[in-house]
Amino acid sequence: MSRYKAYPEYKNSRVNNLGAIPGAWEVMQLKRSVLDCVNGIWGSEPENDGNDTIVIRVADFDRLRLSIVDEGFTHRKIDPKEKRSRLLRHGDLLLEKSGGGEKTLVGQVVLFNKDFAAVTSNFVAKMTPNPSFSGSYLNYVFSRFYSGNINYCSIKQNTGIQNLDSASYLSEKFGFPSLHEQQKIVAFLDYETAKIDALIEKQQRLIELLKEKRQAVISHAVTKGLNPNAPMKDSGVEWLGEVPAHWTVCRLKHAIKSGSSISYGIVQPGEPLDDGVPFVQTTNMSRGTFGIDDLQKTTKDIAAAYPRSTLEGGEVILGIRASIGAAYVVPESLKGVNLSRGVARIIPGMSLVSSYLVLFFGTDAVSRYWELSKQGSTFSEVSIETVREMSLLIPPKSEQLEIETSIKQRLSKMDVVINLAISKVSLLQERRTALISAAVTGKIDVRDWQAAA
Repeated sequence: MSRYKAYPEYKNSRVNNLGAIPGAWEVMQLKRSVLDCVNGIWGSEPENDGNDTIVIRVADFDRLRLSIVDEGFTHRKIDPKEKRSRLLRHGDLLLEKSGGGEKTLVGQVVLFNKDFAAVTSNFVAKMTPNPSFSGSYLNYVFSRFYSGNINYCSIKQNTGIQNLDSASYLSEKFGFPSLHEQQKIVAFLDYETAKIDALIEKQQRLIELLKEKRQAVISHAVTKGLNPNAPMKDSGVEWLGEVPAHWTVCRLKHAIKSGSSISYGIVQPGEPLDDGVPFVQTTNMSRGTFGIDDLQKTTKDIAAAYPRSTLEGGEVILGIRASIGAAYVVPESLKGVNLSRGVARIIPGMSLVSSYLVLFFGTDAVSRYWELSKQGSTFSEVSIETVREMSLLIPPKSEQLEIETSIKQRLSKMDVVINLAISKVSLLQERRTALISAAVTGKIDVRDWQAAA
């Protein structure tokens, strides 16, 4: 932040995590900056009669831009008496009171910058700014609190859900400038963060395009081969289309090791244990985390009832619930580990390379197969029978290895660019957070700032 000047005079705020503030700023509790903090309501099922109300949920938060999304809102029937005190106005602040996650603390605040009638859900509270404070400025202040985890002390954990004690949170102290100065800081931050957001969006779009290209490389090589001049034939499978004429098309159940079966794991593994038999579950499949410390454990007796899902190393595991289609070759380090109900075990036969099968599961064609198989089901899962009956393409074994090598070489170059773009996004987000913090804590003086012509 060396390009910005400091205030001419500072004083000790006597507030933890704040330090010195400009001499003219006043220290006060956050609750003095808002008129109220009103909990939301969920209401009842919509009647679609034109009288339903938009209910803003945490899912509607645009966390990066500290606002809400532009579409996809939920409509509910809200009693007029309940609605009256909860109706949102442009400039109100929305506080996430319940939710969060393993890596995300509850307590995010965003600005309601819309002009339509809406209320907040029961997991979100409405805060109306005091007329002496700018709602946009307070939005940046709460952003600084959130990025600094200052809300952590006011969080209570209950049945797996984080709940924020808003009274405790709003008792936190902060240094505030005059309303006029708040507005100057808002103008500066709106301008500068918009520039950063544009750069972030550009990098995210690049990442998205590269991932699409990455997927296309896998799908084409695994379903069409590497030789563009190879004779083709109709696979007889709608979702596969034409395939190289010399490839075999068969059911997956006919390509597994003789004497084995495609099976899922433990149906009810019980409560997680500190010691016992580790097992892979859907969360491990979705995250790709397979270290022994990442796995939950069950009893030896429970695991013993599922010998067919005990891993040996080298076979393929496939997500069939929640993380449908996620597939991995089992490392030798997981020998003796079991599986949960949401993961299937597949031991390829002699004609099928495990790593090629994983690539096949990652194609767009197989994604279409899963979608077709899920039709009519209310659950995000596919059956073992669906896995067994899947049509499979089997090139000669030497060609499977050539395809795998070619894909690895092409993807490695793309992954370098993707990782570089991800790193740039991370740095830009860090700069955005640091700039907001510096401005709202008075570390930089932007009172004379003017937007570039």
